[in-house]
Amino acid sequence: MSSSLSVDPASNQSPAALLGFLKQCQTSAARLKRPLLVSISLEVPALDPLAVLATIYEPGERHFYVERPTENLAIAGAEAVLEFSASGPERFERVQDFIDQTLASAIIVGDQGLPLSGPHFFTAFSFFNDVGASEPFASASVFVPRWQVATRGTGESRRTLAVANLQLGEDSDVEAACEKIWRAHQRFSGFALGAEALKLDDAQPPRVTLSELGGEAHYVAAVRRAVEQIEAGEFEKIVLARAKDLVSEVPLHPMQALHGLRQRFRECYAFSLANGQGQSFIGASPERLVRVHGGMLQTEALAGSSPRGTTEEEDAVFAAALLRSDKDRHEQRLVLDAIVRHLAPLGLQLEFDAVPGLRRLDNVQHLHTPVRAALPVGVRALDVISRLHPTPAVGGVPRVAACAGIRAIENFPRGLYAGALGWIDSRGNAEFFVGLRSALIDGAKARLYAGAGIVAGSQPEQELAETALKFEAMERALFATKA
Repeated sequence: MSSSLSVDPASNQSPAALLGFLKQCQTSAARLKRPLLVSISLEVPALDPLAVLATIYEPGERHFYVERPTENLAIAGAEAVLEFSASGPERFERVQDFIDQTLASAIIVGDQGLPLSGPHFFTAFSFFNDVGASEPFASASVFVPRWQVATRGTGESRRTLAVANLQLGEDSDVEAACEKIWRAHQRFSGFALGAEALKLDDAQPPRVTLSELGGEAHYVAAVRRAVEQIEAGEFEKIVLARAKDLVSEVPLHPMQALHGLRQRFRECYAFSLANGQGQSFIGASPERLVRVHGGMLQTEALAGSSPRGTTEEEDAVFAAALLRSDKDRHEQRLVLDAIVRHLAPLGLQLEFDAVPGLRRLDNVQHLHTPVRAALPVGVRALDVISRLHPTPAVGGVPRVAACAGIRAIENFPRGLYAGALGWIDSRGNAEFFVGLRSALIDGAKARLYAGAGIVAGSQPEQELAETALKFEAMERALFATKA
């Protein structure tokens, strides 16, 4: 809920006003006999959220970061005020319940008319409904950050917000909380804008060793096995992934990798999610899963792959071949048909073009169909995600048979690879992407992931080459020289 309290720190920015506001919040918490989430959004001078996160980064703290440079959007959150995890087929509903219960008594104030204001619930769902007990991330996790910085737009239209979230109860030390928030606000207001604040451009790449689980031979055999199962009618499509293990001579720094990813893959979601126990899941995903804004839904069917050319002429040849490819068009149509089929029970009137276009990335291009719809009253982002995830772009068709095939054929746990990651705000707006072109970082070690869709007619050597292209994004980000 928004605040009806008499003191609003956004309209009277001083330590005294902030302290008075927090004391009123504490009185409300005492009256309700439970702690409350308090969220304060204040506009600050333009800054780089990644520079902020790099400055306050601690391996032992949770964080979430996502940036899509072509959409002039970046958001960072660090430390956890509230967190929740769940597993099993009801994990989406349980996360939604946690969000609803938190917001029911939340006090949200400040510059709420600006984009990305208010508390954000940073959320991640693994590929499968359940993960092993030793996995670094739960099958569903959500947290509200203590500090949140977001920016949208360019030039004079660029707006930047700093958000402080805290949990206040009747026994909370409001004076200490006030001092901490005020110091953070002053600090955020003084951050420099631009990549120079990161001081990462000149960092030297570490020396590493890289090995693949089972080697390339395992993947070639896996593709052959999958094609045989497709020919036997067990499924129409299955997405099979490879995993490479990297060991560095020095600890890997997620912020450096993110900086390289956002520079090179400007049309992708450059992202990082830390679990607060030293592990980070990072990547540059080309695929939006769901965007909800103002009651409008956006998703997309992305599948089929081709290299980029070294010249405009060669690039055009590759693009034309991809658009004519029966195999790739069939693979992408399976994804689109599944979106329509899975969302039909929600009563959505989906809009999309009959012929796919192209999504061109730095080193690869895909067939792409945007899908749009107005959300009916009562349908929310997680309702859509629970029906879409995992899509045929990362799982297969039929879903149950393909996912069973993935468990049987792949030789590593997927965890968050090909999972659903993103955020939901207090108004129900949301942005989720698929955890692709990604790596799990743990100190000086990392596991890299890349996959390809297998359909009738797939050739193992071609799928090996396609996954090699996809590995390249993270390999260069983690240990290659600057692009």
